[in-house]
Amino acid sequence: MHIDRLERYWIIAVGVVFGAFAAAIVASVVVFGVHLPSPVGRIDPAKLAESEFAKPGLTQDSEHAYTLRMVAKMWRFDIGSKEPQPTIKLPAGSRLKIVATSLDVTHGIYVERHDVNVMLLPGQISQVEVLFSKPGIYHIICHEYCGPGHQAMIATIEVS
Repeated sequence: MHIDRLERYWIIAVGVVFGAFAAAIVASVVVFGVHLPSPVGRIDPAKLAESEFAKPGLTQDSEHAYTLRMVAKMWRFDIGSKEPQPTIKLPAGSRLKIVATSLDVTHGIYVERHDVNVMLLPGQISQVEVLFSKPGIYHIICHEYCGPGHQAMIATIEVS
C-alpha cells in the first residue's frame, strides 16, 4: 500500500503528539502522584443526622493534621458554625482532610489558590486533602450553581 510522503509526516506527527499525551498522563500518576478525587462512600441524605455528618466541624488528628466534616446544603456550607459565612482557623503547615457530602442538590468545593475542585452529589461522600503551607485567608467556594442563593455559599479558612 502506498502512503504519500505528506500523509506519512502527518501520521508520524499525530503519533508523537499522542505518545507525548500518554507519557504526560503516566508521569502525572506515577511520578507526581496526581489522582482524581473519587467518592469514598455513599450515604442516605435523609439519614445524615444518624451518621458521621450529624455533627460537622473540624477535628485535630495530630499536630498538623486536621479533618473537616462538612455538609453542603442550600445555600451554605455546614461546618458546625451558626455563622452565615463560617470560618476555620489553622496553623501554617497544616494538612486538612475535607470529608463532605450534599444534603439536597449538586454543590461543589473549590479552595482558593489550591488544586481542590470537588463535586458534591447528594448521598455521595467525597474526600480531598489540602496542604496549607503559607499563612493567609483562603475561601471555600461552591462552584456548582445550586439555586438563587448560590453566590453567598462561601466559607473561610484562616491560616496563621
